[in-house]
Amino acid sequence: MTLAEEHKLLACVHCGLCLEACPTYVLTGDENDSPRGRIYLMRAVEENKLSADSSTFKLHIDRCLGCRACEPVCPAGVQYGQLLEASRAELFEPDKKRGFTHRCLRLVLRHVWLHPARLRFAFSVSRMLRDSGVAGLLIRTRIPRLFSHRFEFALALLDSSSPVSLGSDTDVDSSTRRATEPVADEPSCNPTMLFAGCVGEGLFSRVNKATARVLNVNGFGTSLPEGQGCCGALHAHAGDLEGARTLARRNIEAFDDSENLPIITNAGGCGAMLATYGHLLADDSLFSEQATKFSARVRDVSQQLESVKLKEGLGQQSEMTTYDASCHLIYGQGATETPLKLLQAISDLNLVALEGSERCCGAAGIYNLLEPDMSQGVLQEKLAHVRETGAAILTTGNPGCQMQIGAGARLTGIPLRVCHPVELLDESYRRAGFYKESTEC
Repeated sequence: MTLAEEHKLLACVHCGLCLEACPTYVLTGDENDSPRGRIYLMRAVEENKLSADSSTFKLHIDRCLGCRACEPVCPAGVQYGQLLEASRAELFEPDKKRGFTHRCLRLVLRHVWLHPARLRFAFSVSRMLRDSGVAGLLIRTRIPRLFSHRFEFALALLDSSSPVSLGSDTDVDSSTRRATEPVADEPSCNPTMLFAGCVGEGLFSRVNKATARVLNVNGFGTSLPEGQGCCGALHAHAGDLEGARTLARRNIEAFDDSENLPIITNAGGCGAMLATYGHLLADDSLFSEQATKFSARVRDVSQQLESVKLKEGLGQQSEMTTYDASCHLIYGQGATETPLKLLQAISDLNLVALEGSERCCGAAGIYNLLEPDMSQGVLQEKLAHVRETGAAILTTGNPGCQMQIGAGARLTGIPLRVCHPVELLDESYRRAGFYKESTEC
C-alpha cells in the first residue's frame, strides 16, 4: 500500500457503526466479514503481522461485496472502497496462490477485456446464445444444475438481460419496434456525451438508446464518442489496478473535449468507477489532471435530468412497480433521490416502496460467480422483500443489479420484469406521443 492508503487505514476508529450496514457481516455475523474486521486484517498485513498469502486474509477480502454501504455511516470518513481495491491488488499478483476461478478471472480480464475486438466477439456470442433462446431453454430443462448451480446461475444472468415487455397494451418491448425519434418542440441546445459501457453496449444497448431518446425529449443532445470502452470497474474490484488504469486512459482520450460537456452514464457501477479516475490516475504525470477533470464531468442520467423540468409520460395504473437502488449509484455517485424522480415523471405509475432498497443485491460485478454462496444469501433477502411488494416490474439503475435480481426471480419462480428506470420513462413517453416513427429502415 502507498503512504496515503496507510493513512486511510489509520483513520478507522473501530467504532463499529459500519457493522449493520455491511451485508456480509449481517449474513455471517463474523467480525472478519465486516469493514472494521477487514481493516484489522489489512493493518495486520501492512504491519507484517499477517501474510497476504494467508487463507484468512484471502477469504475475508474476497468475501467483501465492495458495495461501499459502510462509507456514509463512517464518522471518520474512511474511504473503504479504495482500501479494498489496494488489498485486492496485492492478491491479484501472479505469484499469489489462487484458486482456479480467480486464475480464470485474471486470464479473462487481461486477455479479453483489455482487447476491444475480442470483447465485442465475446458479447456477440453471448447475445446469440441469449437471443436464440438456448440459454432460456437450458434453464427450463434444469440440465445445467446437474453440472453446477454456478453454471445454471450464469445462464440465468445472461437470460435475464433479455428485453422485457413494459406495457400490457403491447406484446413487444420498445427495443423491437421500428426506430423512433423524439418529436422535439425545438432543436436540442444542451449537448452531452454518452458513456455506453461494455456490458451496457454488449447486452443492454436498448437502455443506451432509451437514454438518448429520453435526454433528447428533455432538451439534451447526445453524442457517442468513438474509442470508448469498458470503464475498468471489473479490473479495479478484482485488484487489477494496472488494467483499470489502461482502460481509464483510453476513455479519457475518447472523451477529450474542450467544452467540458457532461459525460452521461446509465450504469451505477460504471458511473462510480468513472468518478474515481482522478484517484486512480493521481500518480500519472500525463493523465492526472485530465483524469480529475474527466471525473468532474460524470453524471448519471437521472442527475443530468434533474437540471430540467421533466416532461411527463403516461403510465399504467394496473402495473405495480418498485425501485431497487444500485449501491454504486448511491454510495459512489450520491444519486439517492434522482432515479425516483424519473419514475415520478410517469403519471398514474403505481409505485410501491421496497424495504431494504438501499442494500446490496449480491451482484457486485462478477462477485455472484466468484462467491456464489455469499451472493445467494444476500440475494435471497432482496427477493423476499421484492415478494412482499407484490410488484410486477422492478426498476434498477445498473445492468449487474438488473441481471442479478432478474436471474434470482427466474430461478425462484417470481413473475417479475426487471428494467432500468429510464426504460420505463422511455416507454411512457412513447405512450404520451413524444416519439414518431423514423423513416429509416
